[in-house]
Amino acid sequence: MNQPQINTNLFKQLRFILVETSRAGNIGAVARAMKTMGYSDLVLVNPRFEDALQDPEAVAFASGAQDILASARVVGSMAEALEGIHFAAAVSARLREFSPPVWSPRQLAGQLVAQPDWHAAVIFGNERFGLPNELVQKSNVLINIPANPEYSSLNLSQAAQVLAYECRMAVLDGAGVALTPRLPVGEASEVGFHGEAASVEQIEGMYVHLEQALVDIGFLDAGNPRKLMPRLKRLFARAQLEKEEVNILRGIARHMTGKPGARG
Repeated sequence: MNQPQINTNLFKQLRFILVETSRAGNIGAVARAMKTMGYSDLVLVNPRFEDALQDPEAVAFASGAQDILASARVVGSMAEALEGIHFAAAVSARLREFSPPVWSPRQLAGQLVAQPDWHAAVIFGNERFGLPNELVQKSNVLINIPANPEYSSLNLSQAAQVLAYECRMAVLDGAGVALTPRLPVGEASEVGFHGEAASVEQIEGMYVHLEQALVDIGFLDAGNPRKLMPRLKRLFARAQLEKEEVNILRGIARHMTGKPGARG
C-alpha cells in the first residue's frame, strides 16, 4: 500500500478567520498565536471598530507578530473571507441541534494534513456571542475543544492557539494519515480515487439551487421550511463533497424543475 502524502504546505494553506471581533487585543493575540505555530493567513470579517489592524492594542498584543497584522485582510462578508477555501471549520464551545459533524481539533488536524490540495479555514466568532447558527450550518464541521466541562470558556486567542498547535503537530509528526477521523491515526483509507474537493462557494451554490428545486416541486414549503435544509446540510457535510458530486446534485435539481439554477 502506498503511504499517504502528508500536507506539509498546511502552514500556507490554513486560514484563520475572525468574525466581528470586539477587542483589538484579541486580534493581536491571535496573530501572535498564529506566528508561533508558523501560520500567516489572517482575515477579519467586520471587526466592531475601525482600523482594527492598526489599533495600538492589537499591535501591542501581537508582540513581534506585527507582520501577520500587516498582511491580514479586512472583508465585509463571509463569502469574501472564504474565497478559495475548500473546507471550513467553525470553532465553538456551544453545540448546536443542527450543526455539521462535531470534531476535535486533533481530528481536524489529521484530516487537513491528509489532503494536500485543500485550502482550509478555521472560523472564530465574536468574543461574547460566538458564531451565528447560520454560519455554523454552512461550515463543513464544528470544532469543539474538549475543555473542562465545569469551565470550558477559552479566550479567543487561546482557542486559536490550540487549533494552530494541533495542526502544526500533525504536520511535524506525520500523524494525520487517516482520510477520515473514523479511521485510527496511521491507517490509510482503502478508497482509491479522490476527486477535487468542492469549494465552500460551490457547495453553498448547490444548496441554494437544491432548495429552490425542492420548493418548485412542492416538497419544501418556502413559508414554513422547518428544519429540512439544516438537516440536508448536515447530511452533505458528512460526505465531504467533491466538485463533480456537487455538479451531479445540481444536475438532479435542474432536471427536477427544468430550470438551470444560479451558478455557484
